[in-house]
Amino acid sequence: MSEQAISPQQTPTPAPPAKAPRGITLADSAVQRLKELLEQRQTPEAGLRLAVRGGGCSGLAYAMEWAEKAKERDKVFERDGVRVFVDPKSYLYLIGTELVFEQTLMASGFKLNNPNVKAACGCGESFSV
Repeated sequence: MSEQAISPQQTPTPAPPAKAPRGITLADSAVQRLKELLEQRQTPEAGLRLAVRGGGCSGLAYAMEWAEKAKERDKVFERDGVRVFVDPKSYLYLIGTELVFEQTLMASGFKLNNPNVKAACGCGESFSV
């Protein structure tokens, strides 16, 4: 009787999990609306400053304001000529966040889809990590 080599059954290795995007992503809707607003303000070199501040119902709150230019240590995210500025401390809370503009019958505005949020309150402007 001859021995036959039995080959181990080949099992496919699973693909590595997709990495979360780094930085801040600007959705098409956000880019379009920011372009419109910058044209109205007549400040095409300006940008939107995103920040995270202490406070709000859940401990941290988002802040958005216009900025004429980036500060020295800001991280700058740009798409199609639209810029978003984020200070280094806020960036730690916003890594992987997508900025979108939503318009419904009840309300319109910018929204941050932040994958780092562990809990948020009903207002959508306050969160905890």
